Amino acid sequence: FSSFSIARSGLRSWNSIHPVQPAMEFLQDSIPKVCLAAAAAALYARASSSLLRPGLPRLVALLPVLAFLAAAPLACTSSTNVRGTAAFFLAWLGTFKVALLAAGRGPLDPALPVLTFLFTALLPVKLRGAAAPAKAGKPVSLVSCAVKVAVIAVLLWLYQFSDRMHLYARLALYGVHMYCFFDLLLPCIAAAGGALGMEMEPQFDRPYLASSLRDFWGRRWNLMVSAILRPSVYDPVRARAGSAAGVLASFAVSGLMHEAMVCYLSLRWPPSGGMAAFFVLHGVCCVAEGWWARRWATSGWPPLQRPVATALVGLFVTATSFWLFFPALLPGVEEKLMEEWAAVGAFFLDAGGKVPSYGQRSKS
Repeated sequence: FSSFSIARSGLRSWNSIHPVQPAMEFLQDSIPKVCLAAAAAALYARASSSLLRPGLPRLVALLPVLAFLAAAPLACTSSTNVRGTAAFFLAWLGTFKVALLAAGRGPLDPALPVLTFLFTALLPVKLRGAAAPAKAGKPVSLVSCAVKVAVIAVLLWLYQFSDRMHLYARLALYGVHMYCFFDLLLPCIAAAGGALGMEMEPQFDRPYLASSLRDFWGRRWNLMVSAILRPSVYDPVRARAGSAAGVLASFAVSGLMHEAMVCYLSLRWPPSGGMAAFFVLHGVCCVAEGWWARRWATSGWPPLQRPVATALVGLFVTATSFWLFFPALLPGVEEKLMEEWAAVGAFFLDAGGKVPSYGQRSKS
């Protein structure tokens, strides 16, 4: 079967689990329609929340929004990359934000202006609260952005030769690509919000300089996810079972959501479990690291030099990623993702090759 027929059969199997066929017929393969429908769902969530108090009545009113956000990424059947990005924005972050709205716990609030509410609900951004520290966010470095653009350009060129690369080399390149892509995309979204008068919190803070796993996950890597998991999972569990249980629960939920993201990418069920194992392992290691750090400090031993600690964190994250994280993408997903990006690279290379010929033709 062709990849298109596999994707369509996967979509049909998902529709048998989630009866959303009428909505999918309206949205199928139409990114503008998905965006408009998502905006309409967010506006409905704001209007209904302004009329209902937090609790069960508001939750019941928001259930259709939760169902829509979970189903909407499945409409993007023509592109695995677009479907994965939509799943992250809507099916993960969007549903968690709406669920928190039902409980009256933010980051969404019906009192927000319409544009700010839409921006916060549908995009991976978090407004800087009035009670937040007064320090100004770091401006986007043009040099850093230029370097990341150059890295992505080189990777797009290298993807032409992906069939000759070792599997681990391809996975390493794609891991670098995803970091550079999101570290460009998310600050650009935040900058757009800033131009509209919204002050956003940063999403990445040089994760390659993390000196511990807790520093990496809690203060440097994909901070929007941490900001969502903290009020929805960590705080309630910690209040009942302690900090360690809150950390483990947060990593377990993150692992389950990553498994869901793989299902959106591959349109296959059930998931392999590798993503969940990766995050559970890192949750256990974060708890153990915190315990060991406290014991180390009370013993009076000198702390590890920061370069050594940073190197150890990088080695551990890299090794466990190749062991558990990346293999979850191997059954067809990694090939589709790289093929699409290779097509993007080929398009720009072809367009760049035509520019000189057009210039010579105009001179003649």
